[in-house]
Amino acid sequence: MIDPLPPTVPHLVAAAARTWGSRTALVEGEVRWSFADLDRECRTAASAMLASGVGEGDRVAIWASNGRNWIVAAVGAMTTGAAIVPLNTRLKGREAGEMLRRTSAKVLVTCGNFLGTDYPALLAEEDLPALERTVLLDSDWQAFVAEGKGAEDPSIDEALSRLTAAHVSDIMFTSGTTGAPKGVVSTHDRIVPMFADWGRQMGLTSDDRYLIINPFFHSFGFKAGWVAALIAGAPIYPLATFDIPRVIELIERERISFLPGPPTIYQSLLAAKAKRDFDTSSLRGAATGAASVPPELVRRMRSELGLADTVTAYGMTECATITSCRRGDDAALIAESCGRPLPGLELRIADEEGNPVAQGDAGEVQVRGYGVMLGYLDDPQATAEAIDPDGWLSTGDIGWLGPEGYLRITDRKKDMFISGGFNVYPAEVEHLLAEHPAIAQAAVIGVPDERMGEVGKAFVVLRPGQALAEHELAEWARGCMANYKVPRAFAFVESLPHNASGKVTKEALRDA
Repeated sequence: MIDPLPPTVPHLVAAAARTWGSRTALVEGEVRWSFADLDRECRTAASAMLASGVGEGDRVAIWASNGRNWIVAAVGAMTTGAAIVPLNTRLKGREAGEMLRRTSAKVLVTCGNFLGTDYPALLAEEDLPALERTVLLDSDWQAFVAEGKGAEDPSIDEALSRLTAAHVSDIMFTSGTTGAPKGVVSTHDRIVPMFADWGRQMGLTSDDRYLIINPFFHSFGFKAGWVAALIAGAPIYPLATFDIPRVIELIERERISFLPGPPTIYQSLLAAKAKRDFDTSSLRGAATGAASVPPELVRRMRSELGLADTVTAYGMTECATITSCRRGDDAALIAESCGRPLPGLELRIADEEGNPVAQGDAGEVQVRGYGVMLGYLDDPQATAEAIDPDGWLSTGDIGWLGPEGYLRITDRKKDMFISGGFNVYPAEVEHLLAEHPAIAQAAVIGVPDERMGEVGKAFVVLRPGQALAEHELAEWARGCMANYKVPRAFAFVESLPHNASGKVTKEALRDA
């Protein structure tokens, strides 16, 4: 692990090149880069960003699948003092357009085609006054970087000399109960120290080979992914899509040792192994979460996949990692808890008035410390509601602390549920469904699903005189929102249950 820790992500790439030089840093298909190669590519991209006018305080959005040039574009942009805005590849044009406008993104790095989706075409009808340039990774990336002066451009070192740990590193969008996504503002000193600690908890070293299936637009793939790998000196294996045959091939050929992800990944690998045995002797570490983890799954991950160092963790976009279990913890403890706080973070359970409760009592989970976000983008009121004057971030999750200091989450953050590893916020889905001309009102809940953990079910009240078939609404929804948000079932009802204050009672819908 790099010691002392560099102040920022771009400084981290440079330090990794000095520390590990010719050792393998990244493998993607037939491309193999050393740490020195990766540093050179990032510097070349930084020169191109500077040449295109990107500088301190600007925002560069990245709307693309996992890949080496996602990292290069991100580091190149950060080097200039700009913040990156990672966008979910499953977003539709309207959703992405709103985030580009809210951040005043100056440059968009995206794909001309990924899994049959033409991303620039999705934005054709969007008004994006601040966007000056769109760069396509799959067609004109090389032409873009050629516009700079190359890795030896002296302006790169000048930019790095101005870049500090307090600069904004990224703005990642998360949704809230209002249904409107909020931009979570983070800084470099909220990333580098936290994921050095995270890597220590995971036992991540330069001897590991890290397969990153978790998307880079999410903290799990970005911060706990390639940033953590760079700190530890572990080679990065980015995977654009979750494809079981490809995962198995990489495990066997590249001797993958570290494989984090939601439980769905391990369930799929176990199912594949039951049909055809494959070599998992290189596997040793896994970090999971994003859904409840049955103790039997943890035991099978250890015994059948060789993932001896399996742990669970808990975090949110506003504080990317809050707690984690420790290597060697009992399978039942790993399955039933989220672990202890990372070093440097404080955790407490509070009642409705914000007062700490006794150990073992349930209340809202609150966290304080260096990893808590700077705030919500251009929303001081929402920031003040989330972080109190003493620095405590209210997570909205209900939990309790056991005698060993491990956190148990008993209720999800408000009404949020997790489908296949993705956070789904019912209020946001309801807001999108309400735009259908035939719909008067909609309420969404998460229902159990064996493969995805949970999926959405929408209860829909139609406008008077309107008729709508379930398959018609499902098709419309797939065109208006990311597919993980699309409810898997629709129930047409005459009315929704409400409480005395007029709010829809989700508990009654779940009971039904």
